[in-house]
Amino acid sequence: MKLVVVSAGLSVPSSTRLLGDRLAAAVGRDLPVEVQVVELRDLAVEIAHNFTSGFPGKKLSAAIDAVTGADGLVVVTPVFSASYSGLFKSFFDVIDKDALAGSPVLIAATGGTARHSLVLDHALRPLFAHLRAVVVPTGVYAASEDWGAEGLDGRIERAAGELAALMTGMSAARPDKDAFAAVVPFEERLAALRA
Repeated sequence: MKLVVVSAGLSVPSSTRLLGDRLAAAVGRDLPVEVQVVELRDLAVEIAHNFTSGFPGKKLSAAIDAVTGADGLVVVTPVFSASYSGLFKSFFDVIDKDALAGSPVLIAATGGTARHSLVLDHALRPLFAHLRAVVVPTGVYAASEDWGAEGLDGRIERAAGELAALMTGMSAARPDKDAFAAVVPFEERLAALRA
């Protein structure tokens, strides 16, 4: 199975990338996955050009293909102004609005203070609900003081387990993403997920 980590960290090294790597490793302990990391920092210029030209460059096109073809996603953003970063949002803006329908997604964020932890439920969860992705119940937020502290490892393991379970269940229940991209009555979608 293919797991793609989308990291919007800007610095090197990046706590955002570190959280993405730890989440991917935890999913890998529950499920055999091939992990690919998409570093948005490296795509910033191509993302901007896509908005002005309407066409993705070679690297951006490959990143979009990786994300839309994944069996599961781990998406991680630093918190800027109490929300996801502009680079993070811009990347998901250039992806077709139906491309992530039915895709299992684990949301995560990093920030300087625990006060911004609501970004998971007030910004990331609504964004991926709008894209009709299936977001795991547990999001992971890591403030500066969380690194090395008790609790972060447990949240990572719980969220990763939920994503692994969704990836396994969704791949068996979902013949292809196009079936979920079409407008399908709720009852039919629910029956397909339960099958």
